[in-house]
Amino acid sequence: MPSHIISDQLRMRAETLAEALPYLQQFYGSSVVIKYGGSAMLEASLKESVLQDVVLLRLVGMSPVVVHGGGPEISGMMKRLGLEPTFVDGLRVTDGPTMEVVEMVLVGRTNGEIVGALNRLGAAAVGLSGKDANLLVARKLQSAVDLGQVGEVERVNPQIVQSLINQGYVPVVAPVAAGEDGTSYNINADTAAGKLAAALGARKLILLSDVRGVMTDKDDPASLVSTLDAAQARRMIEAGQVESGMIPKVEACIQAVQEGVEKCHIIDGRLPHALLMEILTAVGIGTMITA
Repeated sequence: MPSHIISDQLRMRAETLAEALPYLQQFYGSSVVIKYGGSAMLEASLKESVLQDVVLLRLVGMSPVVVHGGGPEISGMMKRLGLEPTFVDGLRVTDGPTMEVVEMVLVGRTNGEIVGALNRLGAAAVGLSGKDANLLVARKLQSAVDLGQVGEVERVNPQIVQSLINQGYVPVVAPVAAGEDGTSYNINADTAAGKLAAALGARKLILLSDVRGVMTDKDDPASLVSTLDAAQARRMIEAGQVESGMIPKVEACIQAVQEGVEKCHIIDGRLPHALLMEILTAVGIGTMITA
């Protein structure tokens, strides 16, 4: 390869690093809660990309906390066991047998796989569920349709996560919680991430999704809304412009910013290194929601 081409490539890489400097300074020492799910968990190349981003954020002085989903894996396991997945407004109807599958997949398998991959990439990661040290205490979610053991977070006890952060670890949280009476609850991962971000006083909540962000027309990618405040986001839900699985994501962002998180982002996890593009560049991607 000609020397001038090598020189140009090195210069571009150096300029990219220099452009990231103000963002590295701005977010140094800050907690960033990342909800990890969708295609970014299923496709090997995307999984590697996201977890590399998490490791890099930790190495440059930020404090990433990962809250993971696992919906497709849960549905796949349910079907293999002869159970039919059912959803209402993006939430999984969770009877007793489904709850057993949820815990088996999220806590018993997915959490350990993410922790192992992060450790292999150079981060010291520790796996938790919402039950550990009463991190998430839940109650049954009240809704027009009985969703079974679907819970809402009643309170967060973030001390175990903060302690791990202070010791240099990357906490990885499975969104399963217990109620005051010991009942197990399935918590929507977006909701769990939002509540944890608020309890930690995180600078950012980032939700990885399989869409570009919030759109006024879900079938038109060009209708992406880059910035919303909480009131505008609420109006979009009420107008039916936010539907199905996007409802818990937007609701989680609204609640998080109202409880003190500076900014929430819904971004396309199908883009390689989406986290770095969102945090360390001026352009950013997806939809940002503020108070």
